[in-house]
Amino acid sequence: MAMYESDHTKFMREWMAKHPEELTEQKKGRALWWDKPQSVEEQQRLQEVRVPVKPYYYDANH
Repeated sequence: MAMYESDHTKFMREWMAKHPEELTEQKKGRALWWDKPQSVEEQQRLQEVRVPVKPYYYDANH
């Protein structure tokens, strides 16, 4: 059974195969926006200030 692959995914796979130099640009962009260093202290602080989510968000009685 063949797995479905969208036209966009096929295009990007072929384009990246033809332009391997773009992989470094892709990694730099990812590092700029997503791959940030994380500290234990920062994770603990974020955990402490987290607001609990209601069981059902739209229920006004809780």
